Amino acid sequence: MTRQESNQSVGNFRARIEQPSFPCVGAKSALAQRNLGFILAADLRSSEDDAAIVLRLQEFAAVAAADAVFVSRVVLFESTPRLDEFQFEQALWSRLQAFHALDRSQHGWDPAVSSDPGSPHFSMSLGGRGFYVIGLHPGASRASRRFRCAAMVFNLHSQFETLRSEGRYDKLREAITQRDIAYSGSRNPMLAAHGLDSEARQYGGRQVEGAWRCPFSAQADGAADDP
Repeated sequence: MTRQESNQSVGNFRARIEQPSFPCVGAKSALAQRNLGFILAADLRSSEDDAAIVLRLQEFAAVAAADAVFVSRVVLFESTPRLDEFQFEQALWSRLQAFHALDRSQHGWDPAVSSDPGSPHFSMSLGGRGFYVIGLHPGASRASRRFRCAAMVFNLHSQFETLRSEGRYDKLREAITQRDIAYSGSRNPMLAAHGLDSEARQYGGRQVEGAWRCPFSAQADGAADDP
């Protein structure tokens, strides 16, 4: 992976968000406010970059204000071959499990969210902060989840709570939903209202079946119970 290739991947991601029709207005706001940071890695299926990725996400968790909104980090796995949705989902959760194994020695689970991936209050936790994770890859069935290389977007859970407390969340969510329908051609069947189903079902982007069980297990000491 050359510097030129890395710069091109970041440029491609920025250009994708800047497309007028791109549905996520939150990502547009983060980019416009220069709050969208990038972490470059190789193969989503490999552990070679795990330590560096976790360190960068822990640093982000430590400095992001509790009331910050439209702030995210994007991990671009530039050397990942094209995967189908099942393969991508498996690789994504394998990486999150590995990230957790590295993080748990230094940080407990964010007490504001559940560590149980079956809970409607679950969020991934790194650096003591909850994150809502969005997986993107070339083989995604939904257009809004498609990107030239595999990627994981880490959005702070606290920003959704801030937006909700300010009365802005529902309006923003509806705007993104309607834009996504226009962009992808249909309503996302995996998009559940907050608190009704586990967000873990949405991370990989695949339309999972009702009996789907998340292949992730939190092992951190003192992991939080459901709020």
